[in-house]
Amino acid sequence: MQIARYKKMRIISRKTLKDYWAKVPGTKAALEAWYAEARNAEWASPADVKASYGSASILMGGRVVFNVRGNKYRLVVWINYDFYTVYIRFVGTHKEYDAIDPQTI
Repeated sequence: MQIARYKKMRIISRKTLKDYWAKVPGTKAALEAWYAEARNAEWASPADVKASYGSASILMGGRVVFNVRGNKYRLVVWINYDFYTVYIRFVGTHKEYDAIDPQTI
């Protein structure tokens, strides 16, 4: 009999979120909530992310853009679905987001 294994997402790095909410305190609750939800997720594919976050934008190459705190901020991550690992690549305002290329950051 095969036992199903629960796979929690590994988030690298929470420090990026902490540094941002230290700089912009109004984001702390929303970023902590996202972290807790993502950490306990079982995202094996982009479809799994969309099932959890319908407003998330799925980009090529495992990149995902989440809207944070009522769509005031953007969080860009790269997800390695095979290893259940989320790499935080960027967090910032829409204006800051518009200045980056989310595919390469």
